[in-house]
Amino acid sequence: MERAVAAEEKRRTILDAAARVFARKGFHTSRVGDIAEEAGVAHGLLYHYFSSKDEVLETIFREHWSTLLERVHEAEQAGDDPIEQLRGIAAAMFEGWLNEPDVVRVVVREIARTEEISEHVGELVRPIGAIRRVIERGQAQGVLRDDLDASMAAVIFYGGIDELISGWVLGRIPGDADEVAAAERHLVEVLRRGLTN
Repeated sequence: MERAVAAEEKRRTILDAAARVFARKGFHTSRVGDIAEEAGVAHGLLYHYFSSKDEVLETIFREHWSTLLERVHEAEQAGDDPIEQLRGIAAAMFEGWLNEPDVVRVVVREIARTEEISEHVGELVRPIGAIRRVIERGQAQGVLRDDLDASMAAVIFYGGIDELISGWVLGRIPGDADEVAAAERHLVEVLRRGLTN
C-alpha cells in the first residue's frame, strides 16, 4: 500500500513539474529532461510512468478536464435556482485558474488553441451542455425567458467564460482572485439581465 502511495506521489510530482515546464517554455520546446529536472527525478524514471512527452500532456489535460467536469456537474445539480446554478458553473470553471494556473495555461495554449483541439473538441464543449440544461430548466419553470434559444445562450455564456480565461492565460487582463470574482459577478449579471423575465 505504501509503495502504491509513493508511486502515485511520484507520478503527481512529474505531472505538476510538466505543467510548470510546459506553461513556462511551451510544449513543443520542452524536453523530457526539462520535466525530469523540474521534478527532481532521474530522466529514465519519467518513462516508468509515461511513455512519452505527449502522454504527459494528454494526462494533464484528461485529469484537469475530468475534475472540471465534475465541478460543473455538481454546480448544475446544486439547488433549483438557475441563476445560482449558472454562477456555480462559472465559479467551477474559474476555480481551475485560481488553483492551477499552470495547468490552465497548458490546456489553453497547448490543447484548446492548437491542432490537437480536434481530438478533444467533444470534451471541451461538454460544459455547454450543462449550461444549456440549466437554462432550459429555468425556462420550463418560467424563471428565464422562453423566447431565447437555450443552446445559443449557453454558447454565449460559455464563450464569455472561455474568453476571460484565455485573457488571463495570455496576460491581456489581470487574473488575480479579486478580478476573477469580479468577472464571475459581471458575467452572471449580464446573463441574468438578458435571460430573466
